[in-house]
Order: sequence, then C-alpha cells, then structure tokens
Amino acid sequence: MVGEPVVGARWSAARRFAGYGAASTLSLYLLVKVIWVVAALFGHGAGETDLGTGEWVILNLATVGMAVVGIVLALALAQPWGRRIPAAPLVFAAWVGAGFLIPLIPFMLLSAILGGSGNGGTGGTGGGDTMPAWERIFISIGFAGMAVGLVIALPISMRERFPYAFLGRLGDSRSRPPRNPPAVRTAMAVSCALGVLWLSWAFGATFALDPAHRDLLDRNARLLLADWGAGALAAAWSVHLITRRRATRLLRWIPTAVAFATSGSLFAWNSWKLTMAVLSPGDYATAEYPVVAVVEYVLAIGGGVTLKAALLRAQRLGPPTP
Repeated sequence: MVGEPVVGARWSAARRFAGYGAASTLSLYLLVKVIWVVAALFGHGAGETDLGTGEWVILNLATVGMAVVGIVLALALAQPWGRRIPAAPLVFAAWVGAGFLIPLIPFMLLSAILGGSGNGGTGGTGGGDTMPAWERIFISIGFAGMAVGLVIALPISMRERFPYAFLGRLGDSRSRPPRNPPAVRTAMAVSCALGVLWLSWAFGATFALDPAHRDLLDRNARLLLADWGAGALAAAWSVHLITRRRATRLLRWIPTAVAFATSGSLFAWNSWKLTMAVLSPGDYATAEYPVVAVVEYVLAIGGGVTLKAALLRAQRLGPPTP
C-alpha cells in the first residue's frame, strides 16, 4: 500500500501544476498530429514529404500513440489516481518519457539561440520547411511544455513514492551497493564510448560517416549529437557514482535524477532511431553507414537498459515498503 506523500504542500502543488501544464501543452502537439493523419486520409498532407500516404499515416499514428501515453503520464503525475498505478509501468513510462524529452531542453535552447535548421536528424515526420508556422509553434510548445513539466513534476512524484532513492547522501551507510557485475561495467564503458563518438561527430569528425549522407548533419543534427553525447557520458558517470562502494557526501537525488533521465535517453532515442533505420520510410537515411547505425543503436539500447537496472538495484527505485 502506497504511503502518504513525504513532501510539503507547496511541492505537491508544484507537481500538480507542472503535471497539468505538461498534459495541456503536449495536447497541442497531439492536435497537430491528429490533423496530419486525418488530412492524409483525405488525400492531403503526405504529398509534402517523401513518404507515401500509408507510411505517413503509420508513422504519425505512432507519434499520436506516444503523445497520448505522455498526456496520461503527465495527468498521473498530477492527480491522486496516479499513485495507485503499479510501480513497474509507471516507472517505465516515466523513464522513456524523461529520456525522450528532458534532453531536448538544452537542445531547444541552443537551437533557438544559434538558429539551427532542418529537422535535426531525429527521424521526425514533419513537413520540413513546408510546415505552417502555427503547426511549428504548437509542436515546439508541446515538446517544451512536456519537457519542463516532467523536470518539475517527475522528481517530486518519485520523491513522494520512492523516498529512499532521493533522501540523504551517497555516503550514508545504507547506500553501499554490491559490486557491479561485468554487464554494468561493460554498459558504462559502452556508454562512454558512444558519448565520445557522438561528441566527435558533433564537432566535425567524419569517422564511420557515409560520405553520401554527411550533409544530413546540419546544425540541429550536430546539436542533438552533442546533447546525446553529453547525456551518454552523464549516464555512465551518474551510475558509477551511485554504484561505487567508496563513500561520498554527494546528495543522493542528483546522480539518481541524472541517471534516470540519461539512461532513458539512451534507450528511447535509439529505439526510435533503430525503428526508423530498419523500416527506412521514404528515402530515410542515416549519416552513418547503415551497419554502423544499427550496431550503434543496439549498443545504446542495451546500455540504457543495463544502466537503468543498475540504478533500480542500487537505489531501490521500486515498489515502496508497505
């Protein structure tokens, strides 16, 4: 049985406000996607891209489903019934949602400052430069609002439900985890290697890139690569801090929150990119050689899952004690 919240009334009010705000703003993104699907079914919209009508509808229906899950998650963080959802599906949905959206916050800020161009190589299903301004605004508000809402509401909700994972410092005697198995050490090494690779591409390296598609790495794509690269390094760093046996006075919630979001990013974004690489809708292509891309995405997905498992084991981010 879930216990009573262990945060103050102001924090709970902030969680509710952020949750409702996230659901409201993501509804704008959902509205655009539904309009695209309906328009395509009536013979409009898909012609603005290199996708066939069927591919356009399927891909956008997938993002409609993801948006609906995101809205339900935001409402679950805001409303009391969310505390009655079993821990496993709630944590998984929050992990994937945080992984998709929280890393977009620095990307969106830097992209706005630098004036990035293109779709950023995210495998999106938008209409590119033909997208009306209101659609672009709604999509941006949807992403930004949901990301900021998760940043505020998710830690408070997790703090209420799983206080052990967020209270105290890593130097507390209770926080000494067992030694990392080889799989976790391997995942940390893989995460570091991918982080270095993505950062090198972001800053102009061409190793393992297909010369025929290097032009896909526009400014936004490089910003995303830098974002993902920094996140991969942060995932390994934070899990290392949480799982090492040496005492430290670092507040427990800092590496926990970082590990949760960045391991989720490894899983979520690379699962999406792997799906796009395998299905290859329209003339979709990756900047990497196809074999390199598939291996890269599979390693990142496995690394994200393994690092999350290490976090759950070390921090007991699971069902609370009755």
